[in-house]
Order: sequence, then structure tokens, then C-alpha cells
Amino acid sequence: MQVLLHTSSVATDATVWLLVKNQPLPEVAQVAQGDFTGDRNETLLVYGPDGHKHFLLGLGEKPTSDTYLKAVRKLFFSQKAKLPTRIGIDLTGTLGGGTLPDVLEPLVLGVLGGGYDLKLYQTGKAAPTGFYGESGTLHLTVTQADFTAAQRAIDRATVIGAAQRAMLDLANAPSNYKPPQTLADWAVASGRAHGYSVTIIDHDELARQGYNALLSVGQGSENPPLLIVCDYNPSQATGPTVGLVGKGVTFDTGGISIKPSTNMHLMKSDMGGAAAVLGTLEVAARLRLPLRVVGIVPATENVVDGMATKPGDVITSYLGKTIEIIDTDAEGRVILADGLGHMVRHVQPDVLIDLATLTGNVIAALGYQAGGLFTNNDELSAQLLTAGDQTGERLWRLPLWDAYKDDLTSDVADVKNFSGKPINGAIAAAKFLEVFTDNHPRWAHLDIAGMAFADTEFGQQKNATAYGIRLLVAFLEGLAQSAAVGQG
Repeated sequence: MQVLLHTSSVATDATVWLLVKNQPLPEVAQVAQGDFTGDRNETLLVYGPDGHKHFLLGLGEKPTSDTYLKAVRKLFFSQKAKLPTRIGIDLTGTLGGGTLPDVLEPLVLGVLGGGYDLKLYQTGKAAPTGFYGESGTLHLTVTQADFTAAQRAIDRATVIGAAQRAMLDLANAPSNYKPPQTLADWAVASGRAHGYSVTIIDHDELARQGYNALLSVGQGSENPPLLIVCDYNPSQATGPTVGLVGKGVTFDTGGISIKPSTNMHLMKSDMGGAAAVLGTLEVAARLRLPLRVVGIVPATENVVDGMATKPGDVITSYLGKTIEIIDTDAEGRVILADGLGHMVRHVQPDVLIDLATLTGNVIAALGYQAGGLFTNNDELSAQLLTAGDQTGERLWRLPLWDAYKDDLTSDVADVKNFSGKPINGAIAAAKFLEVFTDNHPRWAHLDIAGMAFADTEFGQQKNATAYGIRLLVAFLEGLAQSAAVGQG
């Protein structure tokens, strides 16, 4: 399927009408007056006199970027089998209060996302036909004045959509299809294709250099842990260096502190932070963003055998700080300790952000509507919150006060990895990570446990969302724009 841009209408087999609540219906749809009000996600199929299909799609009263993306995606996914080859959307009229680029990117992402197939390993599956087949075309009509901006938005959405699709496939893959090496292989292939460097630190080198926190989580698995280091460093880099660290647990049993069996199969998703980082690195390189971005993914499985780390064990992290393991199911923060340690020791970025599907507690606090944001830097907080509101990948700031430090106090080590308390678990995890940032002045932790896997139209159980890629790309672009203004 391809997206084509026009400044005048062309012949298509179907038209999609994007309608704000109580907006007058197009003339061809007057027959639906009274049956369609434009409520969010409301849809109605109307046939013209010539048999032409007209899909009416409601956006609600005040549509946002997220509204366009999800409403369009749901329509195209649900009607996938009925969609003809050529579909048109006219964007020359009202856009519900948004500018054309603001609307066009999520719209195209929604159309691309509507073609996603969660049945990754189903046998006998037919190849896509119709709109999502090779000859499918989306025809978008814009004014001549908007043409250049619209084409840029389409190109940008196509790049982001490809990265999201790749990360959806990785995150939705069962663990036997994606040991840590699979993440490494993907990163290496992406780096070669798009011009950024990738270094893989394997098990033996991790042991030689003392990445014992990462090794301790992975020592119960026959699939050795790895540290993936991606470095996009363009010659035209002018903005700050940004370091991104993503939790890459490709399956999490909880270790010796084993999880209940119910829903454990969803723990293939515990690499949502890694997916956000890997996807963002590829997008940054393909869009040629003018700033250096370094992505680090500590990748491992957390499973059980006779060699697995035990509760009460004390390990020495890469930075030399000792960790008492109270709960082996609090493993994400342990591997991030070494990922952050590598970043502050070898990269020393101007901005440091880690992302992880870290705690159920953040879901208890925020539900499935926002990720938790932890930082002591007000400027960084504002920039990330703005990017989240812009993309619909929202964040909500939670405290990082030193009053919570007692949760880390260990009798035998520098820190412990779990407080044992049934309260403020997300904050305690953030305070743990803070220990391994070397007091970085512009560090933020994003707990995305409620956002990286969600209920969607793609399947009957929770599946991946590729959350974080659009958020981080918007954040990076904001930094680049600020740097350009500062130099101007």
C-alpha cells in the first residue's frame, strides 16, 4: 500500500470522511442525517448513487492527534476485508482545529496501523489483498499551499510507521522467537541499513568488564545476556547528546520470586523500553535529526534454573555499587543499573532518559492512560510532557523526593532492589535507578508498564503498542529546534 498526494480530486473506489461532532455532513451522506452525529469512533457506511462507498468517521468534539490516529486505525482495521483498492480522503476543508501536518501524520499512521496483522505465526494465512495489497493506494487531497508540508508529514509518518511495525513484531513475538540475540541482530541490521553504529557487548565481555547486575538477571537462562549500544552521531550534529536506555527483558518469569501463572505469557512484552529505544534510534537516523542519540539496551531473559540469582544475594554493579536482591522479580531496575552505568561512564550524554515496563504500581496510579515521569529537572519534565501531549503518548509527573530514600536501605549492601512495601513501588524503583545515574542533572525515568502493552483492536488479549517512539522523536525534534534557535 502506498500514499499519494494530490491538489485536486482523483477517481477512487471509496472515500473516507473525517467528521467532527455535529459538523454538517457531506452532500452525499445527507441520507444519514439523524443516524450519524460524529461521536468519537462512530462509523457509518453510505453508498452513493453509483455504488461508491462513503465511510463516515466520527472524531468527537475536540479531536487530538491521538484521536485521529486511533479512530482512523480502528476504522481501517475493522473494515480491512471490505476496503477497495483505491481510497480517497479530502483534507482541503476543516480539520477539527488542528493544522494539516498535525493531523496528517497521525492520520497516515492510523491508516498504516490498520493493516497490522497480529497473527505472526499462523499457518495458511493468505497474502493481503485489496487496499492493503501491493496495488492499494491512499489518495490524499490537499491545497496547493499545503502540498510541501503535507508531503513532509507523509514521509515522516512513513518512517515512524515502519519503525513501529518492526517493534510491534518484536514485542509481540513469543520468547522462543526472540532471545536477547534477536534484539541485537535487529539493531545491527538497522544500523547497517540506516547509517548508525551498533556495538554488541557479549556475555564474556560483560563478565570481563564487570557488568554483574545484568549478568545476575540472565544467569538462569541458556540464552546469554547482551548489552546493545547504538550510536547515531551525524556529522551535522548541533544539539545536545541524548542518551536513551531501554529495559530489554525478552521474557520475565520473575526468577526465583516467580510470578503467578495467570498472564505470565504476556511477559514476552517486558522489553517495551527496549522497543522504544531501538525504534527511536532508527527513526532518528532515517530522519537525519541533527543531534547525537545513543541508545543502550541491556537485553536478557529472567528465568529459573539452578544457577538463577536467589533472594538475599548481593551483586556488584558496573559502577561498583552493591545491590542486595530482595525480589528477583524486580529485575528490570537491576539491568538498567548497568545500562545507566555504561551510559554515564562511557557516553556522558547531556540528557539521559531511561524507559522501562518497570512496575505494576504505576498502573495502579495512572491506569492505562499515561506513563509515569520521574525527574528533578523541571525543564526536562516540561519538554517531555509537551512531547507527550503533542503525540498522545502522554506522561504524568510523579515525585522523586529524597523522603523515599529509606525504601532503598539495605542492611548488607549499598542499596536493595525492592522495598517490600505494597505502596509507592514506582517511586521506589525510580529512586533505585537514580543511584546509578551519577547524579546526572538532566535525567528522567519513564515507567511505561501501562502503556507498552494494551487492549487494542488487533487481538483478544493485550498486545504491543510501540509506545514511546513518537514521544521520543517529538522530544528530540524539540531539542534540535531549540538548539537551532540558540545558534541563530
